[in-house]
Amino acid sequence: MKKANLLMVPFLMVLTLLWACCKTDDPGKPEPSGKLIFNFLHYCDGSPMIFDTTMYVNEAGNPYQVNEIQYFITDITLHAADGKKVVLNKENDIYYVDTDLPGTHKWQVADPVPAGTYTGVSFTFGIPQAKNQSFMYVNPPESNMVWPEFLGGGYHYMKLNGKYVDSVLRPFNFHLGIGQIYPPNSHNYDSIIAFVHNDFEAILPNSGFTITKDQVINFDIVMNIDEWFKDPHTWDHKLMGNYTMENQDAMQKMKENGYNVFTAGTIR
Repeated sequence: MKKANLLMVPFLMVLTLLWACCKTDDPGKPEPSGKLIFNFLHYCDGSPMIFDTTMYVNEAGNPYQVNEIQYFITDITLHAADGKKVVLNKENDIYYVDTDLPGTHKWQVADPVPAGTYTGVSFTFGIPQAKNQSFMYVNPPESNMVWPEFLGGGYHYMKLNGKYVDSVLRPFNFHLGIGQIYPPNSHNYDSIIAFVHNDFEAILPNSGFTITKDQVINFDIVMNIDEWFKDPHTWDHKLMGNYTMENQDAMQKMKENGYNVFTAGTIR
């Protein structure tokens, strides 16, 4: 009997370990969550932008029109009431928006959003340095956003193309991406001494919301295009020229104006 009892001890230990492992691996009930759909809207002077018509006047007094806008946003982040941050779509966190492609104006986020109260939403405008890798897009439209290798590689953060009136209608290419620092009195590509990554965090004012279990929320993100040209820098197309690439001073002003460009629209 004593021998039989001794043999039972390791058997019982194995059963105990198996039970403990099964209990640990049991995921239990999933946390309650909902879904988010982001809608990207483009406004000017408080109303939906009307493209391809010279009906707007910027802060510097330049009559202008916008023909197209393409841009990337990255790392949309929800800020929870308890201070935690929820980064959406970690596996596919770079999103492309194109005013000529209506299919890009709505992003149905794949990740479930934990139910709860969020005080606001933020995101990176452009693509941060660690993720802005050359040749990661092989197909258009994203591949058309390529930024030249000799200027830092990767991709444009934004192309905003239009025209302004200067006795005649002149084109402008308001492009934001990686900037370059040159030595004094030189603008030779071989002499570039540093690159500047001009992506920035956009924090949406009044963007708090509460989401409950199984709820689907539509969240409008509004680009206020007139803000690119007025605060804190008054943008005069006649003085700034027709394009901004290779001009870090111009792109720095764009970046600083960009902090006020995005707002939260309707959350429903």
